[in-house]
Amino acid sequence: VGPQVALLRDPTRGGLGTVLKEIADQSQVGIKVEEAAIPIHAEVQSVCDILGYDPLYLANEGKVVLVVDPSVTDEVLSILHSFEEGKEAVLIGKTLDKNIGKVGLQTAIGGVRLIDLLGEDQVPRIC
Repeated sequence: VGPQVALLRDPTRGGLGTVLKEIADQSQVGIKVEEAAIPIHAEVQSVCDILGYDPLYLANEGKVVLVVDPSVTDEVLSILHSFEEGKEAVLIGKTLDKNIGKVGLQTAIGGVRLIDLLGEDQVPRIC
């Protein structure tokens, strides 16, 4: 599926939110993401709730964000699922020809939250 993979990004620095906003800006597309589709483990969400962190901006070491042609989404997911490291790979959103440079997060309660670049100091990585 090589040519249908538009880009790969590492969300270690700035987390998923920052990476999606950078993709929207640099690729001149809009992005719509489904909050319910983002795989955030319950333990991570609990710690974020206690400490007041937004999990979309946490360093996400060992993860990858892919932008692929919709015609190969199922094939790419199947390939990723064939590896232990890719068993949780999911489709979280899509690019749009409108709202250029904006990332909209469709929330669980039906609203849309705009995602921007991380505007404060990042939570330090523990390696």
